[in-house]
Amino acid sequence: MTVLHSTEPATVYLSLLARVEGLAVADVDRALYAEKSLVKQLAMRRTLFVFPRDLLPAAWGSASARVAAQLEARLAKEVEAAGHAADGAAWLAEARAAVVEVLRGTALTAQEIRGRVPALEARLDLSPGKKYAANVSIAPRVLTQLGVEGTVVRAENAGHWRLSKPRWALMDDWLPDVPPPAKADEGYAELVARWLRTFGPGTEADLVWWLGATKGVVRGALAAVEAVQVSLDGGRTGWVLPDDVEAPEGGVEPWAALLPVLDPTVMGWKERSFYLGDHGPLLFDRNGNAGSTAWWDGRIVGCWVQDDDGVVEVRTLEQLPRAATAALAVEAERLTAWLDGTKVGTVYPSEAMRTVSASG
Repeated sequence: MTVLHSTEPATVYLSLLARVEGLAVADVDRALYAEKSLVKQLAMRRTLFVFPRDLLPAAWGSASARVAAQLEARLAKEVEAAGHAADGAAWLAEARAAVVEVLRGTALTAQEIRGRVPALEARLDLSPGKKYAANVSIAPRVLTQLGVEGTVVRAENAGHWRLSKPRWALMDDWLPDVPPPAKADEGYAELVARWLRTFGPGTEADLVWWLGATKGVVRGALAAVEAVQVSLDGGRTGWVLPDDVEAPEGGVEPWAALLPVLDPTVMGWKERSFYLGDHGPLLFDRNGNAGSTAWWDGRIVGCWVQDDDGVVEVRTLEQLPRAATAALAVEAERLTAWLDGTKVGTVYPSEAMRTVSASG
């Protein structure tokens, strides 16, 4: 996979479990916190991902830099609107510098950082007068800004693997040997090459959506990696890497999989009809977030939930052959055994997941 979604911490573990036989929580923890071969980084579409360490410079110089500029401008305006400073950009620069100073040589939770940086005790009133108005702490937003810039990183998790309670550390302390950010065009080219290796063939629209970039950026990256046009079903045009033009020999045996909320395969393309069919409204929320999914032979055929005892139950959205039902049952048993009674919640339940939960 190119990257793993990490908006919900459990997704990282469950996405890997679906692809790695015999995986244990300790294996993922070791990769994240001991070996540091996987690193959490905010990037494309203002989403938190887990990156392989060698791909970080590409993200820092391209997708993350784009998001950082957007978030910085917005946060500066919010600081001014809240009356914390006449110059929001200057306030933010001072707050960032203060956080960097307290993190030198150590890792702290957000609460510990707030206790040492008084400016982060400030709060913001967002969207006043509207139904979705909120009064929020400024601390997470400053830490997010530093994170997307690659100045700080979510280091060890202070809570359970399915919860997000990170200690924050300076990136230079956590990964002192990682190269600096790539140039923007080089970074986008590397991200596009990795995406094509994982998801190709894909369309220009897929890449624009996945990167959260412009058509110009995507076209430049496709040219840089010498991507090749191919014909897709329905008369559309797709792209592949130059060494991926030939169709693979032989067929693929039918397979079953249970993927978690926001799994990278489910979220890999913008144009999803070839694996989603008509099930989209039941499996994605209005903001485009995918719930859990059940797969058979390259298509999404339903979702999965857990009952009160933590047992995984598959709920299909179409009639399936017996072989598919049996294979999905095996995957449900495997996931149930791995979770061993641990219940995984989500803030992105799909309609199918809610309906199943309501009916028991």
